[in-house]
Amino acid sequence: MSSPAPHPVFSPSNLAVITGGASGIGLALAQKCASYDMNVLICDINAANLKAAKDVIKGKGKVETVELDVSKLEEYEKVKSVVEKEFDALLPLATTHSTASNPTSIIITGSKQGITNPPGNPAYNASKAAVRTLAEHLSFDLSRSTPTTSVHLLVPGWTFTGMTGNGRAAGEEAQTQREKPEGAWTAEQVVGYLEARMGEGRFYVICPDNDVSESVDRKRIAWATNDLLTGRPPLTRWREDYAKEAEDWMAGQDL
Repeated sequence: MSSPAPHPVFSPSNLAVITGGASGIGLALAQKCASYDMNVLICDINAANLKAAKDVIKGKGKVETVELDVSKLEEYEKVKSVVEKEFDALLPLATTHSTASNPTSIIITGSKQGITNPPGNPAYNASKAAVRTLAEHLSFDLSRSTPTTSVHLLVPGWTFTGMTGNGRAAGEEAQTQREKPEGAWTAEQVVGYLEARMGEGRFYVICPDNDVSESVDRKRIAWATNDLLTGRPPLTRWREDYAKEAEDWMAGQDL
């Protein structure tokens, strides 16, 4: 089976604005965009990582950085200023300027914990469930108002990044860091999966890893949904009196 064509947003001279782009998945996405000779603006709160990222990203497009605290709305004025002055452009979120020949994409990062809702950290689960809800509504609303703007919810699996044990900044020697666990994906694998699914036009980009396959993810999501549909208690996959039933059901499914 041939690979899908890249999403048209991955085109030379297009602009990518990436928050959290100086390390991990954000940096890998910045490098992917640069490989298409796109212009890249990396926004991050870590000044040292920003400097290192700018040094390692290679491509024919322009690369700029902005030190930014995404929790402070007023700081986005800095992003707007750089986009206008350095790239002579409008922010990609100015969706009225998205056209069929020059489409826009919005990638929002979520979490599987916002979908399957495992016990242990309900506040985090709730925050990620809110991200999913907002992304779904943004996709729906823009499909009506600006259909040339696509929205994609990126849901990584187990990924070896600064959040999960790999604190390496851009350009730092890999041998100074803990080795990647066999079960984890790299940030580059996540971005490659995202790139392929965007080419297929998918909204939900639920990444597997080396421990959890796409099929297992689908079964877990289906089981959680069936708690609601069948009147079971919530979170039965983790309840002792349902554990064997859940295991047997998943073993018998072909999803």
